[in-house]
Amino acid sequence: MSTAAQAPAPAQAIEALPYVRAIAPYQAGKPIEELAREHGLQPDSIVKLASNENPLGMPESARAAIGAALAELGRYPDSNGFELKAALSRKLGVPADWITLGNGSNDILEGAAAVMLAPGRSCVYAQHSFAVYPLATMARGARSIVVPARDFGHDLGAMLAAIDADTRLVFVANPNNPTGTFVGADRMAEFLGRVPPRVVVVLDEAYNEYLPPEQRHPSIDWVRRFPNLLVSRSFSKAYGLAGLRVGYGVAQPELTDLLNRVRQPFNCNSLAQAAAVAALADEAFVARSVEVNRQGMAQVTAAFDALGLRHLPSFGNFVLVQVGDGAAVYQGLLKRGVIVRPVANYGLPQWLRVTIGLTEENEKFIAALREVLASGRA
Repeated sequence: MSTAAQAPAPAQAIEALPYVRAIAPYQAGKPIEELAREHGLQPDSIVKLASNENPLGMPESARAAIGAALAELGRYPDSNGFELKAALSRKLGVPADWITLGNGSNDILEGAAAVMLAPGRSCVYAQHSFAVYPLATMARGARSIVVPARDFGHDLGAMLAAIDADTRLVFVANPNNPTGTFVGADRMAEFLGRVPPRVVVVLDEAYNEYLPPEQRHPSIDWVRRFPNLLVSRSFSKAYGLAGLRVGYGVAQPELTDLLNRVRQPFNCNSLAQAAAVAALADEAFVARSVEVNRQGMAQVTAAFDALGLRHLPSFGNFVLVQVGDGAAVYQGLLKRGVIVRPVANYGLPQWLRVTIGLTEENEKFIAALREVLASGRA
């Protein structure tokens, strides 16, 4: 008998679910530190306009609340989020048991998919809408029904017609990411009234606070009318808490109860809850954030007009601009220390999504863009 070591048997492939293997992982905006390493840049010289973050950062009110909460980090968070739900209940005028807290509003979207989707069911969403919608659908083995966009936005009539016998979930982002488009209240209310009661509609309002007050939907009133409606919102944008990952959903108790059955027990951490309570009350910070965004949007879009670049009217804190070879322009901007978001994965290879920053950040982006375009996108 040979004493030579026998070769190990070939490893067996992990028998993962095939629809999970088919998922392309979510690609986040490039971190500042990563770009600094790749191009030998100083981190403080880099401008990141890729992830729709608030350029003002975290409000001081939230920072103070975090400081006060640090002493209790040895204990688990309040799984029910009593204080934050109470604050949201007062602000929104709904009972606390209509509110679900999430690890960012993304957690609410995933929760809706976990409750409503499975193999043999389908989900309807629009072309050029948030990348998490197909990811959440595919992760449950459900079928995606992607409705072609109209003018880069939601065609609600076509989405209604696309609802099939096996459809149980519809995602609508308003304003929409990444295109910035917006559907008015009359059209949205008509759509909600015609969706079959068996189908849950998730109205994703992550950018709601950037809308002028007269354009904001009476979404909470719609929740009272439609038991199959879930409104999702975020503290990551206008409230400046992106790094803490805190969002919430509003729905009638039956749907809220289902969401609570599938969410992680401590999905909203202690610091996030404390910061969100403070930020929610900090109306001055939100107003300043909205004004900075309004001024920055005018600054950036005026530059696009001067450069002869097509851009879409945006109702969020970002704008979509057509630059030709999106990948080449993106790389050219990276070399100059500016991070924006390529959107080829949304079927928009000629476009870039640009977050609105502070005046000086916008100026650096505009100057870099001019250089890239003048140099033939090198």
